[in-house]
Amino acid sequence: MSTNPFLDTRFEIPWSQLTPDRVAPDITKAIADAKAQIDAIAAMPLSALTYENTFAALEQTTERFRAIWNRVEHLKSVADSPAMRAAYGEMLPAVTAFTASIPLNAELWKRLKTYSESPDAKSAARKPVELRLISETLADFRQQGADLPPEKRARMAEIESELAQLTQKFSENVLDATNAWQLVVTDEARLDGLPERAKKAARASAESKGLSTAENPAWRFTVHLPSLDPVLTYASDASLRRELFDASSNVGAQAPSDNTPVIPRILALRDEKAALLGKAHFPDLILERRMAKCGARALAFVNDLQRRTKPAFDRECAELERFAGITKKDGHLAPWDVAYQAEKMRKQLHDFDEEALRPYFPADRVFAGLFEICKRIHGITVTERETGVGAGKVEVWHEDVKFYDVHGADGTHIGSFYSDWYPRESKRAGAWMDALYTGGPRADSSWAPHLGLICGNMTPPVGGKPALLNHREVETIFHEFGHLMHHLFGAVPVKSLNGTNVAWDFVELPSQIMENWTWEREGLDLFARHHETGEKIPVALFERMIAARNFRSACKQMRQLSFGTADLLLHISAGEFKRQPDVEPGIRRLTADCLIPTTPPARTHINRFNHLFSSPVGYASGYYSYKWAEVLDADAFTRFQREGIFNAAIGKAFRDCILSKGNSEDAAKLYRDFMGRDPSIDALMKRNGLA
Repeated sequence: MSTNPFLDTRFEIPWSQLTPDRVAPDITKAIADAKAQIDAIAAMPLSALTYENTFAALEQTTERFRAIWNRVEHLKSVADSPAMRAAYGEMLPAVTAFTASIPLNAELWKRLKTYSESPDAKSAARKPVELRLISETLADFRQQGADLPPEKRARMAEIESELAQLTQKFSENVLDATNAWQLVVTDEARLDGLPERAKKAARASAESKGLSTAENPAWRFTVHLPSLDPVLTYASDASLRRELFDASSNVGAQAPSDNTPVIPRILALRDEKAALLGKAHFPDLILERRMAKCGARALAFVNDLQRRTKPAFDRECAELERFAGITKKDGHLAPWDVAYQAEKMRKQLHDFDEEALRPYFPADRVFAGLFEICKRIHGITVTERETGVGAGKVEVWHEDVKFYDVHGADGTHIGSFYSDWYPRESKRAGAWMDALYTGGPRADSSWAPHLGLICGNMTPPVGGKPALLNHREVETIFHEFGHLMHHLFGAVPVKSLNGTNVAWDFVELPSQIMENWTWEREGLDLFARHHETGEKIPVALFERMIAARNFRSACKQMRQLSFGTADLLLHISAGEFKRQPDVEPGIRRLTADCLIPTTPPARTHINRFNHLFSSPVGYASGYYSYKWAEVLDADAFTRFQREGIFNAAIGKAFRDCILSKGNSEDAAKLYRDFMGRDPSIDALMKRNGLA
């Protein structure tokens, strides 16, 4: 057993040793070790500075510490418990203080600036990736306050500490509120309209909590998406839909897990941080080094898409109300009726029920098909390893977790990854990818494998049958694997510039482009087989699926634009919102044109919006990135469509130009290298049926 398991450098992580009681001693040691290394850099004689003992040494130290702390953050995301939460909370102030102190270390900054201005730093012998690290590090430091006077540097450290604690609280409130709510139904008649698999899942959930027996059956519902979504879409009982809708809307908006007072304070701190650094607002600070460059350009982008989408959006809203028999005297549809009526309308117009696809998407076949598609495009082979404890087995953090090795066409072990796809109360909502170890090319030209993970909250297996996914869940799996490939293919020798460490309005391109294969017949035929008969999706069903693809596509697009608009306007107008006890009314007013009209008006997503408020930065001022990158992915996929969706040469070009490059070059240049031109918005509008 390792003395400091969180510091253990073994490639296959000893998860069973990463216990809450080890967090404090291990992270304390990690901070001390990293601080000693940084102090050594900061004490270097000014006459003895080199690239290796300044920028390279700092990068190695910070990347090592980031990887260690990331293990704690990961376990809090997938194995939350009172002990782990307490251990995390105990160390968070020290970690935040340490990381905030690095760019505010005057002696360290002096050495970095001194070396960056030296002839050696400007020498033609310096590799482009080394010059990139120098420029990016200098920009990072300046963006975090390195050039501020002492009193403002001290205030910056206080801001970072408070932001870390507030955003942790926001995330915990969302998780706690999500787990605290349940509805137990004992009258089976209330479940009319629900798909059979959703009823079975609810029954199994009740049984797992001791709430259902053979004599007294019961069905348990929660606001986790696999439980919530079928009710809102299919349940005939409007009162049941309303109960779950209201519960979901109130996540993070009611005591004891109320984020209402947390949001204005987060906005105030971000606004103060931007002001300290001479920026008009937080978006201008955050977007300075992203593709959008500033808040005004990002807002202009979402406003332009909103303008293009609005006529179709208004038409779709009116059409659904007419379908549902809503007249002007009625007002609008109730918010808990929208998904239900939309599904009925889609079924009538296109004779398409999304549930009809589920039998063709057993989870194991989806993964096998995904791996086969990536083999054809990128030449990789994905092999599952046995998990557990013992010789030859790989330890995991939960029995649902699987582990895979990825090899290139030449047999090189490119990397490995963990997958964790099903919901549980100790796991945060959503889907995500993360890097656990960044490998890449070594100095001796050998290859260090990468290690990553992909997580989600998909429909779980029930009653001994395989997990049967809906098409949106299939898209999500492909999406997260796209992020993973960005990490695994990273070939930049500097870790902090490798893989997904890119501008956040570029990072979604490798993930979102993968979703396209789930809509192509050639792609689906590799994995979409009926779990009982093995048959492919029937031609008629596939045609109805494609015909229904853009059903209410304007509403879907406007929903994403509402999130991006809310994010940007919250932060651009932080001076207004930070003084409000509740930002909900103001954000409703500013995004009204993007919201589906309902009677009564539905709460916005803001109090449970983890993307914006569960970390000091995260997607704050950057949620527009999803739509920005969707423009990139729709446009870039046209090259695959022209030249073959399994064309290995195009796959290699995408890997060489984008996936392998990380942040070694400007994102706009990398895109032009692949496409030969700047992106066009036309492909997205055409794909969404809005051109």
